Amino acid sequence: MLSVVRRRHLLLLTVPFSTLQTPATAAATPPSRVDGAAVLETLSLYANDWRRALEFFHWSASPAGANLPPSPAAVARTVDILGKHFEFPLATSLLVSHYDPARADPSFLRPALRSLFNRLAAANLVDDAVRAFYSTADSIGLQDELSFHALVDALCDHRRIDEAHHLCFGKDPPPFPPVTKTHNLLLRGWAKTRAWARLRHLWFDMDNRGVAKDLHSYSIYMDALAKSGKPWKAFKVFREMKQKGLPIDVVAYNIAIHSIGLAQGVDFAIRLYRQMVDAGCKPNASTFNTIVKLLCKEGRFKEGYAFVQQMHKAGIEPTVLTYHCFFQYLSRPQEVLGLFEKMIERGCLPKMDTYVMLIKRFGRWGFLRPVFIVWKAMEEQGLSPDAFAYNALIDVLLEKRMVDLAKKYDDEMLAKGLSPKPRKELGTKVPGAESDSDELMMH
Repeated sequence: MLSVVRRRHLLLLTVPFSTLQTPATAAATPPSRVDGAAVLETLSLYANDWRRALEFFHWSASPAGANLPPSPAAVARTVDILGKHFEFPLATSLLVSHYDPARADPSFLRPALRSLFNRLAAANLVDDAVRAFYSTADSIGLQDELSFHALVDALCDHRRIDEAHHLCFGKDPPPFPPVTKTHNLLLRGWAKTRAWARLRHLWFDMDNRGVAKDLHSYSIYMDALAKSGKPWKAFKVFREMKQKGLPIDVVAYNIAIHSIGLAQGVDFAIRLYRQMVDAGCKPNASTFNTIVKLLCKEGRFKEGYAFVQQMHKAGIEPTVLTYHCFFQYLSRPQEVLGLFEKMIERGCLPKMDTYVMLIKRFGRWGFLRPVFIVWKAMEEQGLSPDAFAYNALIDVLLEKRMVDLAKKYDDEMLAKGLSPKPRKELGTKVPGAESDSDELMMH
């Protein structure tokens, strides 16, 4: 939640920038101070309007405006917004314009370069992303191994793992020799696409190439084994790590706790959790969420609530995912609704995924009143329903044969430009789809 002061600043910043000039008659009134956080938050408000975002960015840095030197994060956020709207020439121009040859360290622009790579990869403009590394990065003095890894990471993030792999191994020689970090990024990429065979091949290929495996390598591989349905093998890798004397962090412990819980049950997971604490490794929210979910999956809700209390004692507040563990497995609608209300009262704001999950659950149980309680709470929070939320609600209404009300929400989501599911009851078509009669007329 924004503080009252920050809200006031944002309210001032979101009016037309020309009105922010202080009139001569009001010179005695000191201007509201704008800090870097307020700039970032305001840019986020303009994320869907790149012109306003760019105008505000320039205003915040100008002497006539906030006169605040642009931070690395502000430049990166603006580049990201421009890239989101496919304004790549503008994004590149903005990035290059902030390069100062007199600056000893050009890494000021590294976050913005990563944003550019990310948006190009997201738009499937792989060749442009590679050119940005060879051209743009070079022009600002950042054509180095860190930037190369940022490019590979961006490609892997957006499932362009084949292209990333070719970039690292398909050229002779590659821009930089593949090291442990390079292999870790590719391992994570194959895991993201669930290409388990390719991941396993790369894992063993690291040994053939003489590439050292670090803690991050093992964590990625363990997580992949657990997600591919082989949790016992994941725990075997964990024991191998301990035998090799690798320093084990909370991430590796969390994966091992989840793996042994899946393979042998939650009691073994709790035992490993206690060993982790005894070893001096401090648990985090993910540790508790993992155990709570395993307990809820086995129907041991009282013990799950007890672990939430331990979470509090450790100084960690329950997250949205903590509540999801209970919502997913509780079987009494009243208990779910009560926990949902407590969640909001305690300041843990639900995500859109939370609302969709609850609407679907209450709908499957055949309860309509809780569905509208959840829908109203979403509106009160200020969230705009997405296509998943609308479709979940419409499905529930059709199950209850409330066609007129379902039609109202179907029309509402269409008006917002969201994609409805094709439904015979409502006569809804996929946007752009042609009817049979239209097809006949075209032949």
